[in-house]
Order: sequence, then structure tokens, then C-alpha cells
Amino acid sequence: MAMRNRKGQALVEFALLLAVVAFLGFAVCDLAWMFFVNLTMQHAVREGTRYAITGQTQPGMGRRESLIERIREQSVGLYDRNLHVPKEPRISVVDPTQVNFANYTGTPTQNEPGEKNQIIVVSLTYTCPLLTPVLKPILTGGAYTFTVRSAMANENFPEKGGP
Repeated sequence: MAMRNRKGQALVEFALLLAVVAFLGFAVCDLAWMFFVNLTMQHAVREGTRYAITGQTQPGMGRRESLIERIREQSVGLYDRNLHVPKEPRISVVDPTQVNFANYTGTPTQNEPGEKNQIIVVSLTYTCPLLTPVLKPILTGGAYTFTVRSAMANENFPEKGGP
């Protein structure tokens, strides 16, 4: 009689364990995706900033547009999937005499990313949709939002039209 009552025990245990393992597997996939997107966008913003500090531009573009295009190229398609509004990066110029730990973001500029020898900070806020519904209840809005920044000093590049 005791054997008859235990027939489905293995099946029930397997079903319970499978649910826990699937939950953990999906959570790992979402976390891996979030880390991948974060690191890729950090790389893209750093490469865009490195391009901008040289003073170079891509044909037919200004420095700001060239910086954004460089970020787009280096982001392996993730830049265009950004759900955050506004999608464009924030470019700030920092006065070296005013730099302190309380204010390191600088003054935002909508024009070109600074003049020669100025410090620029490029920051991009990115909202990443998750791959699975497992972590959505934990995150605000069901998406992962983060900001990446890169700060560098513009090189002593020549003025446009100069020698």
C-alpha cells in the first residue's frame, strides 16, 4: 500500500525542480544580456569620445554627428534599439578649473563637443528591454536603464580651414 501512494512522487519532484531550474536559467540569461549591453554601450561611448577628441569629422557631418555615428558603429546595432528618450548622447564641456567630485558632468552643449584642449564628457542613458519575463517585476518599468560616461580631453587639433 505504501508503494502505491508514492508512484507519482518522482514526477512531482521533477516538475517542482524543473520550475526552479528554468527560473534560474532565465534569470541568468537576462543578467548576461544586461551585462553585455552595458559593456557594449560603454565601449561604444568610449570609442565615440576617442574619435571626437581628435577633432576629425566624417564626410558631410559635424563633430557631434560624427561622434554619434561612431557610437552607432561601435554598438553592434544596440544604439538603434535604445528605448530611452532622448536617444542621443549628452555632450558636456568641463572647465578644468571647476572640476571637483561634486560636479563632474560639466555644462551640456547641443553643438560641437568642445574646442581644442577642453575636457568633454559624453554620457548616454540606455533603456534595455529584457529577454524574458522573469526579472521584469523586479526592475522599474520592466526594463534595465543605465547611464555610461566617458570623459577625455580634446587634443590640440588644428582649426578648420587652417594649416
